[in-house]
Amino acid sequence: MTVAKDLMVLGFRGITNLICRIDDTQLARVPDRGPLILVSNHVNLVEIPILFTRLQPRPLTGLVLARRWDHIWTRWLLETAGAIPLRRGEADLSALRKAKEMLARGYIVGIAPEGTRSGDGKLRKAHAGVVSLALHSQAPLLPVVFYGGEGYVQNMLHLRRSDFHIVVGEPFYLDPKGKKVERKLRQMILDEIMYQLAQLLPADYRGVYSDLENATQNYLNFNQFDPT
Repeated sequence: MTVAKDLMVLGFRGITNLICRIDDTQLARVPDRGPLILVSNHVNLVEIPILFTRLQPRPLTGLVLARRWDHIWTRWLLETAGAIPLRRGEADLSALRKAKEMLARGYIVGIAPEGTRSGDGKLRKAHAGVVSLALHSQAPLLPVVFYGGEGYVQNMLHLRRSDFHIVVGEPFYLDPKGKKVERKLRQMILDEIMYQLAQLLPADYRGVYSDLENATQNYLNFNQFDPT
């Protein structure tokens, strides 16, 4: 790591430890390197520095909204962290190509299919970019969820720390079973990915994916991935 990145990691670890009591023991289950797509929920901004700093020194990058580069301070942070800008509301092929390139180099690539912060921690409808990335890269996916930090701002105002929990699921590959992945099938696969996140969360956080009986797992293969 560069000196700037070392300082950033040290600073954000200290800040997030002041804000939250972080239960990060399950992050030991994340492999030391990729190719791996780390797919997660997106509650607010605090989970990004928590996850990034506690997965160091793994080779790690993530897809972040391109407008975050509009401000000089966040631009420096994101470029120091090696993040990939993603344009919302369109098929950003350049971002997907860059993510695929980083996977080929052995990176772990983080992506939040919801595409925006939920604020309350409840899962929202997801976008299918993660399906395209996984199918084109043939990289395995690892579900990781966060909960408990959704009220961190209010807790800070009352000089309280938030209990921030991280849960890591089972890695899997996408398996379209020889079918052409068109819009309907892509949505079915996306829903199965999101149900993998939902089942790691307490029931109150599952949002639009709370009906776990609909989680078919038809296109997820849990039998081939060896993280060693």
